[in-house]
Amino acid sequence: MTIPKEFQITEQLHQEKYLSNGELLSWKGKTDEVYSTISSTEDYKPTLLGTVPHMDENAALEVLKSATNAYNKGQGDWPTMKVADRIACMEDFVEQMKTKRKEVVKYLMWEIGKSLPDSRKEFDRTVEYIIDTIADYKQLDRDSSKFHKKSGVYAHIRRGPLGVVLCLGPYNYPLNETFALLIPAIMMGNTVVFKPAKHGVLLLSPLLEAFQTAFPKGVVNVIYGRGREVAAPIMKTGRIDVLALIGNSKSAIALQDQHPYKNRLRLVLGLEAKNPAIILPDADLDLAVEECISGTLSFNGQRCTALKILYVHEDIREEFNKRYAKRVDELKFGNPWDEDVMLTPLPEADKPKYIQELIDDAKDKGAKILNERGGETSNNFIYPAVLYPVTEEMRVYKEEQFGPVVPIKPFNSIDDLLDEISASNYGQQVSLFGTGIEKIAPLIDTLVNLVCRVNLNSSCQRGPDVFPFTGRKDSAVSTLSVHDALRSFSIRTFVASKDKKYNNEILRKLLDSKKSNFVSTDYLL
Repeated sequence: MTIPKEFQITEQLHQEKYLSNGELLSWKGKTDEVYSTISSTEDYKPTLLGTVPHMDENAALEVLKSATNAYNKGQGDWPTMKVADRIACMEDFVEQMKTKRKEVVKYLMWEIGKSLPDSRKEFDRTVEYIIDTIADYKQLDRDSSKFHKKSGVYAHIRRGPLGVVLCLGPYNYPLNETFALLIPAIMMGNTVVFKPAKHGVLLLSPLLEAFQTAFPKGVVNVIYGRGREVAAPIMKTGRIDVLALIGNSKSAIALQDQHPYKNRLRLVLGLEAKNPAIILPDADLDLAVEECISGTLSFNGQRCTALKILYVHEDIREEFNKRYAKRVDELKFGNPWDEDVMLTPLPEADKPKYIQELIDDAKDKGAKILNERGGETSNNFIYPAVLYPVTEEMRVYKEEQFGPVVPIKPFNSIDDLLDEISASNYGQQVSLFGTGIEKIAPLIDTLVNLVCRVNLNSSCQRGPDVFPFTGRKDSAVSTLSVHDALRSFSIRTFVASKDKKYNNEILRKLLDSKKSNFVSTDYLL
């Protein structure tokens, strides 16, 4: 096995510091080893990449104190800072971030097995997201730089911060989706305690110094460790105003339950999904197969937006299944830096065992593996199994597999299918494949009320990031996109004044003096 020189792990990365109150503090306690399931030797052996702090409750509460002190009951430098100055800090950060592309991409591949093109895309997309967020925030401020008058009352309306945010990102997009929470939360004047995911933790190490130097002390604080040991104690204090989490609903519920004042807690959650594809009899099968390949198995199906069940009409099931299974077997498995690789090692060491359990359960209940390579297992991978026919009794029908296994279920009745989708615990997206508008039109009109995005003849996806990204039921709370995330992490607040000579004179003096960062009609260029 040959690893290109630029991607070799020549020395381990021991992350000995954490960020608190604007300082990179040395951690002297217990550490956790970070392994990659990718082997760096001919004989398979997980690769030790380095270590990170295993922080405890006391350390976590000290870090929380840094964030609460920086917010200082809304009086801190960051929440009261001019919008232009906050933007300048964010611009400084993103410029520093750009210099770390090579290092971050390398660890994206080793830590979570993401292919080289996709790792580069994740980094570049995240930089673009930050730049777009800055631009949208400028426009938001421009739109707010005016007074409204109604019924003899002037109102100067802006959006203000919510307080202290606890931010927990996912392992499958440890940079992009984490920053989709972190960046708008910071931008709107909140202070943040951020804990990276278990997988995809070292890739953030090159960015710690940028967080430290670009923002005032206490604005961004980074902790490490187990969620139950550091995140739960932080929530118990009641000093968290926003829980921002991308993960699963069980974790979100467990953390909410720790908070003593749930009515005060704002939730920004991206959770699990079981996105279906519906392949109608008149679908373009060549297109449907290719889109379903991408939708089900891009990054091994480890995406909340992945297609996790395919509903194929009885009239075309044989032809679709044959073509789809053939294409799955043609997919190349290899290490992330290998050319044209689609399938890569799974970052979770126990994931192949879990996928095998789903396969065995489905086979015991009547399903068959349609593709020849389905279920082939190696030390760090299990080849995608295409299962048919899947029924409602099977685990793979009910559980979000988040890995390389594809359940296919036949259908005849559109009404029965819509009942199934309506009964699902999830409601993020759906892919609809067909051409006849007589059938597609009423389906769209119903599906938009069951999920939040209907993808016509294309696989489910999050981007472009300017579009709303959210879900119904157990799939999400709040909306994440460049535009909507700024609003999710803020609240409308305003100064009101009766139209009286006395008040108007005060307002004029406030505007002329520029003493107030809130009462301002300055136009940001």
